Amino acid sequence: MEFSLPITPATIEDAQEILDLQKLAYQSEAAIYQDYSVPPLTQTLPEMEAELQNQLFLKAMAAGQIVGSVRAFLQEDTCYIGRLIVHPDYQNRGLGRQLMGAIEGCFPQAQRYELFTGHRSERNLYLYKKLGYQRVRMEQLSEKLTMVFLEKRGLMATGTNVVSEEYFP
Repeated sequence: MEFSLPITPATIEDAQEILDLQKLAYQSEAAIYQDYSVPPLTQTLPEMEAELQNQLFLKAMAAGQIVGSVRAFLQEDTCYIGRLIVHPDYQNRGLGRQLMGAIEGCFPQAQRYELFTGHRSERNLYLYKKLGYQRVRMEQLSEKLTMVFLEKRGLMATGTNVVSEEYFP
């Protein structure tokens, strides 16, 4: 069942809760690759706080808790999107798609959007393909892991801004 949750920018006060959610959400990814030393699982609170200072983080709230998040930053004409996370209890209900539309919509000036995921992360690859992303390159990081870089360009690179207008007038 698909549903819609409020999505708003995260603040430094949200750092610990987002970090905890990230570590929970990435357990399934770590299991796919049998590698629990991936950066999303080893990131520290000071590292998360530093990222919050330099990137736009969005959060999805349900019952007073953060149940989803995504982050991005703009460099030249490219919006780099990272770490789309959704609480396991809220997966497969459209929240990832909603978060992706929101983050894309926050960077309407971007000529392209870029993100990456692991080569065995079939659910992620399926979602990103459904959202109009195409593979542009692959980079082998280890014997177990190859990163797949995807992009969305041109007319396809038009997200829908579903972030509350009070944050982005």
